[in-house]
Amino acid sequence: MKTKVGIIGAGPAGLMLSHLLHLEGIDSIVLESRSREEIEGTIRAGVLEQGTVDLINAAGLGERMMKEGKIHHGIELQYNGQRHRVNMHELTEGKEIMVYPQHEVIKDLVSARLDAGGEIFFNVEGVTLHGISTESPQILFSDFDGEAHELHCDFIAGCDGFHGPSRKMIPELFRQEKQKIYPFGWLGILAETPIANPELIYANHDRGFALLSTRTPELQRHYIQVDPKDDISNWSDDRIWTELKTRVDTNDGWELPDGPIVQKNIVSMRSFVCEPMQYGRLFIAGDAAHIVPPTGAKGLNLAMTDIQVLKQGISRFYRFGEKELLNKYSEIALRRVWKAQRFSYWMTTMLHTDHNKTSFERSIQLSELDYVTSSRAALKSLAENYVGLPLEWEGSSLLV
Repeated sequence: MKTKVGIIGAGPAGLMLSHLLHLEGIDSIVLESRSREEIEGTIRAGVLEQGTVDLINAAGLGERMMKEGKIHHGIELQYNGQRHRVNMHELTEGKEIMVYPQHEVIKDLVSARLDAGGEIFFNVEGVTLHGISTESPQILFSDFDGEAHELHCDFIAGCDGFHGPSRKMIPELFRQEKQKIYPFGWLGILAETPIANPELIYANHDRGFALLSTRTPELQRHYIQVDPKDDISNWSDDRIWTELKTRVDTNDGWELPDGPIVQKNIVSMRSFVCEPMQYGRLFIAGDAAHIVPPTGAKGLNLAMTDIQVLKQGISRFYRFGEKELLNKYSEIALRRVWKAQRFSYWMTTMLHTDHNKTSFERSIQLSELDYVTSSRAALKSLAENYVGLPLEWEGSSLLV
């Protein structure tokens, strides 16, 4: 079996890369360990930066997103029982964000690839990479029926997440992994309630952080900070609603609507970066290369910018025989990755309550929130990072 680009992982990065390469007339094959039903049914958050929305539309995939997604012009920060709106639209000269869940993005991408005759192998097993330092790398795998295959390609794109095999193929001598584990976890719920607020609310409270988000007019996504080692069985629906309401209560009598909770889970939080993001003919992208805490809403968006750089590099290779951009893939991608890591770290430490901190440090945290919400310069910095920093190479914007 042969193709130009072998892509491991049918998440947003892998699927979008396959689609963009298809638009350039470059063949690819996508390998995914899960079923189509699983990747399309796993509910994930989806705050899309302006650049991600522009990319999806430019790729001809935005029709359903523009109909069903919700454009937000700002967010709200809450502390000391008061809310402060960050008008991102005004602070960034018209940029905005789109609330459109990740699994809906995946549905659109899978449909587009299959409609175009793209090859996606679901339920594959035993994926191994070989010859990545040569000009003819191979991927070995078994399909759903257990039949063994050997995929020969020019390049391999490892878009297979943190636990996939791709990143580990970069030799330890060249691979540096940097990580921070946060002492915070998020208890997330899906609840059948009316929309709590027109825009996302990020709340700092003595008892811990809370986030009010939305999915549909009838289904909302909310989070509260908990111990990452806590057991979800300790959290009854009544306890969750009581804690949420305590943390997002305002001094003006506003009340959070509650209702049936249809899903709840606890996830830990960390920051992770692998350097470099390439070795030989292997290029890693998305969660295979970096993970951010969800506070900054950067995960999916970083994956999309990774593959924009990679797609451009591959396209220039086949068009002009040019390798410069491919050789600088890590350098270009990591520059934006680290800026997103900085922003996500800052948002996380500013908004979460660390009960091991002193009263002095708690007062500094509240002072930081006071400064951010009262300084136009600070608000502008928050807004431009939240809607997405430009993807640049040598001072120029790098666009698909």
